[in-house]
Order: sequence, then structure tokens, then C-alpha cells
Amino acid sequence: MTSATHPLEVTLGHAFVDSKLFARALTHRSVGVPHNERLEFLGDGLLNLAIANLLYNKFPQMAEGELSRLRANLVNQSVLAKIAADIALGDMIRLGEGELKTGGANRPSILANTVESLIGAVFIDAGFDAANAVVAKLFANIIDNPDTLAPTKDAKTQLQEIMQGQRQALPQYMVKRIEGQAHQQTFFVECITERPAHKVEGQGSTRRLAEQDAASKVLAKMTTTGLTT
Repeated sequence: MTSATHPLEVTLGHAFVDSKLFARALTHRSVGVPHNERLEFLGDGLLNLAIANLLYNKFPQMAEGELSRLRANLVNQSVLAKIAADIALGDMIRLGEGELKTGGANRPSILANTVESLIGAVFIDAGFDAANAVVAKLFANIIDNPDTLAPTKDAKTQLQEIMQGQRQALPQYMVKRIEGQAHQQTFFVECITERPAHKVEGQGSTRRLAEQDAASKVLAKMTTTGLTT
């Protein structure tokens, strides 16, 4: 690793010993191999454990069921994407040309996955205590502010409730294509609404994630036109 500390390392509170590991954590699979998907897998498990540990210690009187609900509200794509946006992570992710052209640097799924890959990389670089400290730092403002612990709804649920509230037909989701080999597939799903009329494609490593991505894009379009209320 060079003597200069990367701004992201300052934000995370961790200076990587292995600079190649740090670079891989920021590399999307659209760039090629090596990329960050295995680190993302590891980071996902570590994040759940670290958040469980933080909540257990911060709320000693809270019952198991409520702790589980709080963890679910914290460990999800929307929260991770917000954290990524707050630290301008999208500007640092290495993306292939196609992803760059389609706005991958701002895609919630990519932002959230990269946060997880960074946590996994910190664990490999320095162990669980270091990874736990990074998680605590990234989530500090959220956990310390009770208002942010209110239950959150995923994009599909939000969109469905909006359409129901406006007495419109429910959104329809259709798988358009699946790319990649069996162990590394990308699903492309179209979300279709009648009123307002939208036909938007989302993508993800599973059909569920692709549907969520498509629904979030429809919500974004509706927000810009003031149709979400």
C-alpha cells in the first residue's frame, strides 16, 4: 500500500494493509475478474453479525423479536445505499463501460453491495474487530437517531401501496432476460404500471432484487412528477 491514505479509508477509519484487496472491494463484476462479489457475500454475513452485536449492547432491555425487526430495518438495500451515497461511494466504484453508461454508480443495488464488499475486505485485512468498528462508524448516526429505526418498506411494497391508494391496477413484473452462467446470473425484470403509465427495467443477481430495482426506478419517476402522494 502506498503511504498516501485514500479518502475512503479515512471515512471508514481503516487503512488497508493489502491495497489490492481494497481495490477489489471497489471493483464491480462488469469490469471483469477479480471483482467484489465474493467479498460482498462475506460482508453480508459480517454486517448482520456486527449490527446484531451493536443493537444487543445498545438496547439491553429490548426483546429478541424487536431486536430482529430493528436489524432487518438496518440491514437492507435502501439503508446501505443511503450510507453509500452519504460517503460518495459511487464516485469510487470501478464499473465497466456498460454500467457507467446506464448509471450504475447511482444504482442502489450496486451501492449497497459495495458497502458489504468493503466490510468483507476489512475483515480479511484486519479481522472482525476492525470490520465491526467500520460498521459501527458507518451506522453511528442511524443507530443513535431513534427516528431512523422506524420500520422501512421495500420499493415493491411502497409502489403497491401507492397504486392501491390511488385505486389503480397493481404493478406487473415480467422477466425479460437472464444473462450470465448459472453461478453468476443477472436477471432483467420489467415493471409495468398502467396509470401512470411506466415500463421500466431493473436488474439484479436474483429475480427478487431485479424486481426491487425496477420498482425503485418507477418510484423515482413518480416522485419527480409528484405522483407518489
